[in-house]
Amino acid sequence: MAHQPTSIFNSLARGLAVVGLGGTVFLLVAVLIEYRISFAEMATADALKAALHEMVEHVLLPVVALVVPMTVAVVFVMRRAFKPLTNATDQLNAITGRDRNIRIDDGELPTEIRPFTVAVNTLLGRLEQSAMHQEAFAADVAHELRTPLAAMMLELDGMTDPTAARLKGDVAAMRRLIDQLMLLAQMDAQEAAATATDDIDLSDIARDVVARCAPAVIAQGRSIELVSEGQTVSVLGRREAIAAALRNLIDNAVRVTPDGGTVHVVLDGTPAIRVTDGGPGLSQEQLAQLIQRNRRADHASPDGAGLGLAIVDRIMQVHGGAIRTDPQNSVLILDFSR
Repeated sequence: MAHQPTSIFNSLARGLAVVGLGGTVFLLVAVLIEYRISFAEMATADALKAALHEMVEHVLLPVVALVVPMTVAVVFVMRRAFKPLTNATDQLNAITGRDRNIRIDDGELPTEIRPFTVAVNTLLGRLEQSAMHQEAFAADVAHELRTPLAAMMLELDGMTDPTAARLKGDVAAMRRLIDQLMLLAQMDAQEAAATATDDIDLSDIARDVVARCAPAVIAQGRSIELVSEGQTVSVLGRREAIAAALRNLIDNAVRVTPDGGTVHVVLDGTPAIRVTDGGPGLSQEQLAQLIQRNRRADHASPDGAGLGLAIVDRIMQVHGGAIRTDPQNSVLILDFSR
């Protein structure tokens, strides 16, 4: 059976109640001894009534007059003493994972609680340091792997053998896989470390990504269009992560759009980016399956790793948003609203 958590406030209240009740009983016994009264000497009902009346008037009423205000005062003092703990809890609950160097402010906490908060702050520091090391390690691994792959691509560019084209495709697929794995590691590290974020203009990042993706989209026989409606909207986040999420949606949209079709990237004045393709659309159930790592769609690229939508989902989780679908209009949405 699980141990039920105890309340310090309730424990103190019960303890004070026992002390008060015990003190009252002890006082009554002391009064009986002091006046040398015994029930055996109270031969008549009138004598017993008179004794009880005297005890009520001179003992119980003064005790009640003393206990009631003391109880109110004790409750007030206890609640006041626990107020810093409530404030610290509210402070932690208000953290959304966007602040760096998260620590419990123990300036107003009772001295008895500070050793515990120091231990918690130390643990938070270790977790943040570990996450930062993880992110740095991911960046180092990406750099070390990209360098030989870039050298291989240069060597293959100088070859005219038909096999070179296939090898170049394999190397490019390896590089995309490395980029995806490193991005996943960075997103996990960012969430654990509450890495500082920037104010990102969605219109600006959409223009940049569309411009970079346009040559590859056109080379595949499709076109891409940026549609901006309403005012510019900004969100807090990491620019490269949001750009990667949008690129993944565009890549998916291009694969399901027929030759000659157009992929639309739409900004409608809300904290969201919509990508419309020419495919049949994804239902909620299909999207839920595809955001699981290593799950692939029927139209997935054969040189991919089945991580595209899983990466998008992870990026949106870290940014407090979600990837959504509108299957009737063949739209996937990066929704940053909260």
